[in-house]
Amino acid sequence: MMNRKGKLYFRYGTMGSAKTALLLTTAYNFEERNINYLCLKPVIDTRESRNVIRSRIGIERECRWIYHDTNLYELVKDVYRESGTVIDWFLIDEAQFLTEQQVDQLSRVVDDFGSSVICFGLRTDFKSRLFEGSRRLFELADTIDEIKSTCNCGNKTIINARIDANGDFVEEGAQVEIGGDDRYVAVCRKCWRNKRIEQSSRAVLPLFDDEAGNNEDI
Repeated sequence: MMNRKGKLYFRYGTMGSAKTALLLTTAYNFEERNINYLCLKPVIDTRESRNVIRSRIGIERECRWIYHDTNLYELVKDVYRESGTVIDWFLIDEAQFLTEQQVDQLSRVVDDFGSSVICFGLRTDFKSRLFEGSRRLFELADTIDEIKSTCNCGNKTIINARIDANGDFVEEGAQVEIGGDDRYVAVCRKCWRNKRIEQSSRAVLPLFDDEAGNNEDI
């Protein structure tokens, strides 16, 4: 439909890897260069009471909500009609919460209108399984970049481990549970495995203690 050539980007990292800060600094750089852009974010992240994208370092930008049934291709067409021009860049936070269909719609925005879309998000959930939106972005994105961060042991973080009040890793539950440092910690694969082994050992020891006590009574 247009001769402009846009690209679909996926920039992923674990929790705490400054993905949102990178999105917001990108927005700031666009403003400095008078490049038009629009920020969007899935409404499933309910930590904000208003439509903003906010980083832990305190910077924020207004955004449009993306609902589970939002057709992003139609949304973008509406934005173009409202503004009277084609938006150069779309910046999307928490892209792992997009549906497969919404990622397909974003790819059409890139191909049909020549706008570029940068999706920032997690790769996997607390069970190390791909999110639906992330999986589709890996399949369709023109450019994929990892935003790296470091585990306490020095290795690269890979797992977004969900934790309970005692700091133990949670292995069951819904895929989506919004939370911050009180609910999640990013760790490397080795530390994730070792912690789970240690927790399993703790769970087995009381059983052996009970059996020993019963034998003594006999």
